[in-house]
Amino acid sequence: MAVVLGIETSCDETGVGVVADGRVLGAALASSMDEHARFGGVVPEIAARAHLESLTPCLLSAMEQAQVKPGEIDAIAVTSGPGLATALQTGLAAAKALAFGWDKPLYGVHHLAGHVAADTLEHGPLPARSIALIVSGGHTSLLLLGDLARDPIVHLGDTVDDAAGEAFDKVARLLGLAYPGGPAVSRAALDGDRAAIAFPRAMLGQGYRFSFSGLKSAVARQVEREPDLSVPDVAASFQEAVVDVLTRKAVAACLEHGIDTLVIVGGVAANARLREVAAERCAAAGLALRVPPPALCTDNGLMIAAVGDLLVEAGHPAAALDLSADPSAPLTKAVCA
Repeated sequence: MAVVLGIETSCDETGVGVVADGRVLGAALASSMDEHARFGGVVPEIAARAHLESLTPCLLSAMEQAQVKPGEIDAIAVTSGPGLATALQTGLAAAKALAFGWDKPLYGVHHLAGHVAADTLEHGPLPARSIALIVSGGHTSLLLLGDLARDPIVHLGDTVDDAAGEAFDKVARLLGLAYPGGPAVSRAALDGDRAAIAFPRAMLGQGYRFSFSGLKSAVARQVEREPDLSVPDVAASFQEAVVDVLTRKAVAACLEHGIDTLVIVGGVAANARLREVAAERCAAAGLALRVPPPALCTDNGLMIAAVGDLLVEAGHPAAALDLSADPSAPLTKAVCA
């Protein structure tokens, strides 16, 4: 049984996790979100400095919680892409130093594969074939999965413009809500009427690609025309449009490809309405739905350690110590090298 240390610094969360045989041993997480709030988005330089300040405390805390010493760590996994360049480089430099100093193998992990692997920490190994819907601030994709550590990852469809989480942030700004936009819109929507405004459902019936830029623009035009509109109604109607498209396409992809398991991961997977509608539609279609708990949906070190754990078990070769960060790494496999 390998003990794997994972480091995640792709954006504004500094995460360190320790995993062994698909089990969580220890974890620590620090966020610089509050430092970015006044800018309405993540500032790369601020994020990188925050990672520098938080990495050592997070490392010590995760290892103390896991009750492991350096000699008991078998491998180190780190996000090497995609993400903010300076943020990735900070975590990668730390992982390389630990791998060299402790004489441990190093694995460069794709951030989005980490989100998928996070679900295995809650629900166990993925089935032989499944479909994953990744919904986050920077990514919205439908993926056909086999063995995450061994098989290529097949894209059924991706967003052609704004990701779902990005649309939530932009709509929150239009409505004068707080940053980050996802939780703010979701909270406002609790008091709103989901059917108050018939916002467009973009690209339904056009395969598995996504588009949310037009929806964001429709919200902006509605607010301009009727500035006294109920914010909760706008938030609820917008959220319903996003959730409707995501779940319809995901369920349709499962049925078309003869797959009975849908996995929804990423930061937006913490959205309560998305989880509710996905559960209803999967049940109606006879599909198994897997969604990690909210704490495993957002960026964290455990998800990276989980990929490393799978790679070690699969006998995947370790990366060289000259491994580079790749801020725009395409998702074709779990490793990012």
